[in-house]
Amino acid sequence: MPTKKPSLPGEGTQQQRLEWFRQARFGMFIHWGLYSQLGRHEWVMNRERIPVSEYEPLADTWKPARGCARKWAKLAKEAGQRYMVLTTKHHEGFCLFNSELTDYCATKRGPGRDLVAEYVEAARAEGLRVGFYYSLADWRHPDGVACARGEKARRRFVDYIHGQIRELLTNYGTIDILWYDLSWPLDAEGWESVKMNEMALSLQPGIIINNRNQLPGDFGTPEGHIAPEAGGRMWEACMTFNDAWGYTPIDTNYKSAWNVISMLRQCAAGGGNLLLNIGPTAEGAVPAPCPRILRQVGAWLGQYGPSVYEAADSMPQEWSILGAFTRKGDTLYFHCNRYPGDELAIGGLVCDVKSARLMGGPKLKVSQVRDRVVVSGLPAQAPDPLDTVIELRVSGDVRQVLGAGCELLKGDPWRKTEK
Repeated sequence: MPTKKPSLPGEGTQQQRLEWFRQARFGMFIHWGLYSQLGRHEWVMNRERIPVSEYEPLADTWKPARGCARKWAKLAKEAGQRYMVLTTKHHEGFCLFNSELTDYCATKRGPGRDLVAEYVEAARAEGLRVGFYYSLADWRHPDGVACARGEKARRRFVDYIHGQIRELLTNYGTIDILWYDLSWPLDAEGWESVKMNEMALSLQPGIIINNRNQLPGDFGTPEGHIAPEAGGRMWEACMTFNDAWGYTPIDTNYKSAWNVISMLRQCAAGGGNLLLNIGPTAEGAVPAPCPRILRQVGAWLGQYGPSVYEAADSMPQEWSILGAFTRKGDTLYFHCNRYPGDELAIGGLVCDVKSARLMGGPKLKVSQVRDRVVVSGLPAQAPDPLDTVIELRVSGDVRQVLGAGCELLKGDPWRKTEK
């Protein structure tokens, strides 16, 4: 007879632990470390094969400005973001927190203070949830590669990694998210990942854990693209503002407010979150144009927030050059990020459209012939050029089906209605 798989602490309350996260929708990712001094991407040590002896002195020259975490948190609040995730240790191995297990940390080297403690205090001051990113890989540690070649090295390194996770989840009060990264070069058994998660949940019973220690965790983390998880599983797309995570001033390919809002809409439609990265300078300044863009997004969310934060009901939908839907129950929000003028036509809606209005504005005229809906009486110019939201009240089987052909849906009764 098969034995019952032991449950992790908190496993029975996973949905309760995820409840706030499902409603948060939008978070700030912060990649910050020694690499910020070089300004050539957070993988610079690996990509340029910088030896440890040359890279390690950066730990002594790093002198971040005081108060920078408070500025990040205020900016996140202004942007409509509801949580933050900071790289407490990236692959380079330098710890932004006070660790008793190494002297390669912020309190004992150049910064001379606990940068993680400052971040936690700043996030809480703005009412934001607190997340810790922690890379399992470590390019500086002598067992970081050797752990895959011998049991003694693996034992030392895994004890070190588990010990630092314990420090992070013990020394800073309530932590909401544990965000693992880069599980190379071990597998889940080698990392003792079940034990790792059991420890995390025993120390922080309300925490949620991602899927990057080679266990499914509580949520998926598609990177650089938006991809909903199957079966309603929670997920979070992590995206860069430009094309790098760490500070890289030569990369000026920044996303616009229009791009960010489009990503938010896409994540909401799939029932997921957007974790948008900033890569501060070594001093801790957020590079231009990120603050301006984030404040534009925050102003848009101030008006249209319910169409993103609360509209997480999934529905089958097709692409359109004009925009796309989010949904909450019997309300469809059409996010018109390319404005058509005074009339909007939507094909493939196999549900009854009862009424339409500009979100927060006047009622509009609607006509419907089978699966074609025409909304008229719109202003000639877009009320909001970033994304004008139109509310449709609907009933029936809420879905959009078009396919590649132009034939009308077979078997549907012909109907024409005006509201």
